[in-house]
Amino acid sequence: MDILDHKLRKIDRQNYRSYYSIKGKYELPDMTLFIDTVQSDPFASASRLRVFRAWSLTDLAWLKEQSADYQRAARDYLTRVFAGYTQQENALSIDKPGQTILDRTSVLFTDAGIELRFRAVLPADGRSILAKKAFQLLTETLATFVRRTTIARELDIEALKQHCEHVENQVALRAQLDEHNLIAFVADNSVLPRLAGNSQQPLENAIPFATPESLRVTLNTPHAGEISGMGIPKGVTLIVGGGFHGKSTLLNAIETGIYDHVLTDGRQWVVTSESAVKIRAEDGRCVHNLDLSPYINHLPGDRSTTAFSTQNASGSTSQAAWLQESLEAGASTLLIDEDSSATNFMIRDERMQALVASEQEPITPLVDRIAQLRDECDVSVLLVMGGSGDYLDMADTVIQMHDYQPVDVTEKAKAVVAAHPTQRLKEATDSLSRPRARKLNVGGLNQLLQQGKFRIQAKDLASLRFGKEWIDLGALSQLSSASQLHTAGWIWFALASQPGWLAQPTKQIAQQLMGEWYSTLPPYGDFAKPRAIDVMAALNRLRSAQFK
Repeated sequence: MDILDHKLRKIDRQNYRSYYSIKGKYELPDMTLFIDTVQSDPFASASRLRVFRAWSLTDLAWLKEQSADYQRAARDYLTRVFAGYTQQENALSIDKPGQTILDRTSVLFTDAGIELRFRAVLPADGRSILAKKAFQLLTETLATFVRRTTIARELDIEALKQHCEHVENQVALRAQLDEHNLIAFVADNSVLPRLAGNSQQPLENAIPFATPESLRVTLNTPHAGEISGMGIPKGVTLIVGGGFHGKSTLLNAIETGIYDHVLTDGRQWVVTSESAVKIRAEDGRCVHNLDLSPYINHLPGDRSTTAFSTQNASGSTSQAAWLQESLEAGASTLLIDEDSSATNFMIRDERMQALVASEQEPITPLVDRIAQLRDECDVSVLLVMGGSGDYLDMADTVIQMHDYQPVDVTEKAKAVVAAHPTQRLKEATDSLSRPRARKLNVGGLNQLLQQGKFRIQAKDLASLRFGKEWIDLGALSQLSSASQLHTAGWIWFALASQPGWLAQPTKQIAQQLMGEWYSTLPPYGDFAKPRAIDVMAALNRLRSAQFK
């Protein structure tokens, strides 16, 4: 601490850049402070700091003996505690979690103790260093917040245990989906509607979810006993109903069920297969050497679609590309909302078939491939559909949403199909298989970094900077935190260190995300673990990426 005091006194009232001299490691009375990066001026991104405390000082060493999911939840809980304290001091901040409980680097457990990673805006008067205030911030205010966050007697231990056991319950529910042949589970009394379009908080006084008896499933949890609710079976499932009755609300809850949620979220008992991917139309996106032939074929001029590339995809092309990319990355379930889909990718009715001959139409609609996805590729599809009854022919389960409540209308749908047989012709006659993995030119990633001075920045959930290029990721609705994008960028950085072409990029990314995935990343507190599928989805939208 004396060394830090001496350094700060020496640069008092000097230009702000002189703060660079305090980078390093400092021993405080009961913790170790690391100043890893220092901002260039008071208005630049805040400095990155870490604090380490030995287990012997915390009375929390029992956490080391818990499961990996329990520890993840405990680290999340401590992050939320520290974030609460920083509301008292604007100069300090941490990667504050939202409704989901991710694997973050804001708090880490090591064999020796607990490490907190956060940011600090070092004090200044204009651009002049205020050494005394900086010393007080780092050795008094910060140290107090760290002690309160990492000492058992300062914590609500019962709330901590409840938080951690709740995560273990959700993990247990998700682990039982395959056993019960399900892609998702929605518990009774769940609150699915959100407060607003820009908020993930639950809507007050919302109608609680109630399961139709024909779809009722009971699953077990280690800490809350049996949980009963609606199981959505594997296969082709349609969610139908009138407008404003909750179809998309149910789908949105299911798409976020790949994550664990806080106990007060309302969707805390909604769990979904971790490899479920929501796809949609995305006009203007890029596509790199992708086999779109099952859905887009015989283009004018005999242009091949087995290795299709474009920098400006149409709605139907972009949705077909997303489907193929998802299967390439290992998706087992596709989630699709009619409202955000390209109409000509979804359906071509009998009148349009009569008007435009099949040999003049390059698009094979999903309605003609959906059964093949199930039967030949072992891919389930959950589809919100209100405008086309032709999908009823292939549906295994049909759920109607009425007043935000589900009704199993599968038998009624079969009767409708029998009474009103479709007149359209099936346009897919060939077999279907998962697309082969493309190779990635990782050397091209390195070149892009060099041109952009090795910048990696996640601005928000909608954009990621990698080198000189900004990537538009606003369509990836299953991302929960910008910190996941930050991690994706640094995973690409690791890939870029390899020469030539990478044969199995998804497999390589998945390996990097195993175990202590953060150990190869910089010691920053704003990383969160993404799915390999989402890292690949972002990479597919990098306009200068090279695949073959």
